Amino acid sequence: MVQALSQPYMSFQEFLTWLPETGRYELHDGVVAEMQPTGAHVREASPQEKQVVGLLNRKFNVLLDQENLDYFIPNTVLVQPLGYQSGYKPDVLLVDTAALAQEPLWKRESVITSASSIKLLVEVVSTNWPDDYARKYEDYEAMGICEYWIVDHLGLGGRRYIGNPKQPTITICHWVNGVYETQLFRQGDNLVLPGFPNLRLTTDQVFAAGQ
Repeated sequence: MVQALSQPYMSFQEFLTWLPETGRYELHDGVVAEMQPTGAHVREASPQEKQVVGLLNRKFNVLLDQENLDYFIPNTVLVQPLGYQSGYKPDVLLVDTAALAQEPLWKRESVITSASSIKLLVEVVSTNWPDDYARKYEDYEAMGICEYWIVDHLGLGGRRYIGNPKQPTITICHWVNGVYETQLFRQGDNLVLPGFPNLRLTTDQVFAAGQ
């Protein structure tokens, strides 16, 4: 779930100054939000979320080595939609190393503001699913992030997003001509990845990691 804190409105720069080293916090339109995992009241991702993230990190790191791609997955990063007082902490972010030279806040604050620096962004859904399917979807689309995954391994999202009956779903959003084209993958599917056609990954592998 997302729990708004009682601090007054913050600018993005004030949020960076305030941000503690522990906990999971984001800035949503100037309001600090504490990210809480499914079924917990702690400030860290649940073990299941960590397992899903670990699987994806491992798969992508192997692919980067195999294809000699100059990308990497930072441990700590904030994505700031340009012009907004918001800052998001994606669960997985694949970054183009060469593009970081054009990121004004990267070296000082580990902040990315340009979609051209991002090759893939993944959010693993917990009880904050409206943010992943709506707020962040719209912001990432407006930024022009080329590939956005919503990994809903527990089938928590609303029926308008994952269908009825609700079930574990991975939504792949591919940015085409200024908007996202989305495709839903469910149990037994092979993921079709526009930006990474050589990555062999199934929904069953991802969902099993999150059990």
